[in-house]
Amino acid sequence: MRDGAEDFLAAHGFGDARREALPSDASFRRYMRLLDGPRPALLMDAPPPQEDVRPFLHVAAHLARLGLSAPEVIAADAGRGFLLLEDLGRTTMAERLDAGADALPLYAAAAEALAALHAAPPPDGLPEWGAGRMAETAAATFLDWWWPEVLGAPPGEAQRAAFHAALHEMLAPFAARGFVHRDFFPANLMPLDRPAPRDVGILDFQDAALGHPAYDLVSLVEDARRDVDERVREAAVAAYLARRHDLDGDAFRAAMAAQAAQRHLRVAALWVRLARRDGKWHYLRHGARCWALLDRALEHPATAPLRRFLDAQVPRDLRANPASLHGHPA
Repeated sequence: MRDGAEDFLAAHGFGDARREALPSDASFRRYMRLLDGPRPALLMDAPPPQEDVRPFLHVAAHLARLGLSAPEVIAADAGRGFLLLEDLGRTTMAERLDAGADALPLYAAAAEALAALHAAPPPDGLPEWGAGRMAETAAATFLDWWWPEVLGAPPGEAQRAAFHAALHEMLAPFAARGFVHRDFFPANLMPLDRPAPRDVGILDFQDAALGHPAYDLVSLVEDARRDVDERVREAAVAAYLARRHDLDGDAFRAAMAAQAAQRHLRVAALWVRLARRDGKWHYLRHGARCWALLDRALEHPATAPLRRFLDAQVPRDLRANPASLHGHPA
């Protein structure tokens, strides 16, 4: 463990707890399950300056005020990046699905919890997740990593400007400023034996921002890491909209298409960055799914600006994982 972790655990009664490392994701954060301590708990180790636990603490307090199920913060040392968190259990929604559980009720419950989250005013102090920031993050993976890997050279200034203009034109009509989790998908959700909407534990919300709520529903029903049956997808969207009487269904589905196009392009290219820069080749196995989801999103009229850019700049047969990365272990 990192320096200071033992002292932090001992100061809060977990010094003698047995430790069980949990699988890590694409971030610098690490988690450890603490067994035989005063209560079920997890240690989050989020080393600064790469990580900052203050956004996590801010959003956790917001979710608690709404009566939703986020891990209770037992103790915190924000300066050193250590948190003691309530352990919501061992089985995520993703693991339930992988074990063969019926997907429809799990997705419906997640969509209903998401609707409850989105219906409330967001907390103060969240960063923006609007057209400008979304264009920047898409460019940082698609233009900076996928493009030179596939096309052999970085894009020119005119191409960069055209890409940013296309993203702005596509996303600007959907400029809502509500709470957006940004990674609301099964690996970050925990089915719980609690009354709805507390029956879904919500994890990894530290990147929450102000944006269009359609982004989160896309993250759930068009998961970059797993296929979602169309029947399940539509049931989840219907469950969400049934609890958001303030929304126009057609306008919301148009927003979903625009948000989906940005997300799938950004993430398809993110897998390339994770493979080439960080040696995390296994993420490439999700590339084909992301490109297929992008194709689906581009069928909607709301995504026409990005579709025109791609049709002018990127031949359709190249819209895939780079051929240069084929053969690496996935």
